[in-house]
Order: sequence, then structure tokens, then C-alpha cells
Amino acid sequence: MYKPFLSLIILSLLFSSCKKEQDPFEIGKQHLGLLTNSTQVKDLKNIFAKDSLVNFISGDEFAGTGNNIEIFEKGGKKLLTLTPKQALDSTSTIESVQILDPRFKTTKGITTLSTFKEVSSTYKISKINNLINSVHIIINELNASFVIDKEELPANLRFNMDVKIEATHIPDNAKIKYFFLNWNMH
Repeated sequence: MYKPFLSLIILSLLFSSCKKEQDPFEIGKQHLGLLTNSTQVKDLKNIFAKDSLVNFISGDEFAGTGNNIEIFEKGGKKLLTLTPKQALDSTSTIESVQILDPRFKTTKGITTLSTFKEVSSTYKISKINNLINSVHIIINELNASFVIDKEELPANLRFNMDVKIEATHIPDNAKIKYFFLNWNMH
């Protein structure tokens, strides 16, 4: 009588100890650690309990500017910048996340320390935008955009915004400046 009961307890302990814990630095299409595309601003203090949150309040919610929330480690290192969909609304979800710390990595291993070649060989590039000081590489598979400083490009492409930049124009060793998760893409 006691053997089946004891076996059941041992088996349940084994299964419960095998439960995978969420990596706080893992980036997926709909999540970044415990932060998801449905997380509300009011829940951020619980998710980033070990970190410091800094809210920038513009003072005018009608200005149309998002009130960014910056996440810092207790030691002062900036990790992320979050932009809520609605300014000054604690029930708003997060629209975009700027990833600054290289410990955050996609499920396929891409970080802010990755090069263009690593990104382009890991993910299908959906679009490339030529901006004033940077090039944005959009990856729909990840709901992300990777930013490369134009200083990484050949000189003839740095100053002409009319040039359509193709993946072949970007050097393989071009460094990622930072990248965004854009949860408002779809």
C-alpha cells in the first residue's frame, strides 16, 4: 500500500523538478524573458524586481510621444528601453523594446554583439530601410529591427538617403548597434 503511494510522490517530484524555468535573457517573437507582448505597464515592477525602472513623463499625454521606461541593473548598467502603446496608462501593453545589453539573445543566439552576417544567415531579412544615420534591418520572423550605424557601410552609401540599400551592400562584419522588438508590427 505504501509503495505505490511513495512511487507516486517520487514521480511527481521528478516531474516538478524538470520544469524549465524561463531564461530572463531569452528573446522570442512574443517575449523577452518574462516580459511578453501582453504585459501591462503596471506589471513591470514585478517582472524586473531586481532591476531599477525609470519612467520619463513628458507631462503632456496629448503630445503623441510615448513615455519610455528604462530598465537598469542595480549597478547602473542600462539594459532595455520599453515604449508603452499608450502614454501615462498603467494598463497599456508594451509596443516596443530597445535591447541594449548583450546578455539578451534570441532563441537562435543573436545579440547586440552579433554581426550583420550572423543576423542575415540566421534570419530572413524582410526589409532594409535607409535612414539618416543608420540602416534598419527588419526581421518579421522575430518582430524585430536591427540597427546598424551608417559608419559601418562603405563611404559611397553613408550620405545618400536615396540609395536603396540591399543586403549585399552591408559588410558581413558590420556591428549591430542595438535592436528592437516591435510588438506592434502585426
